[in-house]
Amino acid sequence: QVQLVESGGGSVQAGGSLRLSCAASGYAATSSHSMAWFRQAPGKEREGVAAIWEGSAFTQYADSVKGRFTISRDSANLAINLQMNNLKPEDTAMYYCAATHRWSPARPLSDSDYVYWGRGTQVTVSS
Repeated sequence: QVQLVESGGGSVQAGGSLRLSCAASGYAATSSHSMAWFRQAPGKEREGVAAIWEGSAFTQYADSVKGRFTISRDSANLAINLQMNNLKPEDTAMYYCAATHRWSPARPLSDSDYVYWGRGTQVTVSS
């Protein structure tokens, strides 16, 4: 099993920044897991935001966050981070960390590719 715990959410004004972190633990957790951030706003479907795999060799972002969000991996601590800059009100959502044992996910921003999920951290952006 792998446990994922998110942190770093909060409330900011539009244009501000937040940094989310996700720590992985458990006997099956390794730095080779593909990991990703998803978000879900009230009344909307969960969407993939950013993914990282093959260590830190590859990343993918949703079009809505390209150029503003950066995903990174801290292999020593089995953690990933999501640096979010120039936040917009439409970024308001619950953000979830996800992981899979796969070295390379077939669809990095599809939630069906991930097995382990954190409980989420709330991000609220006010205009």
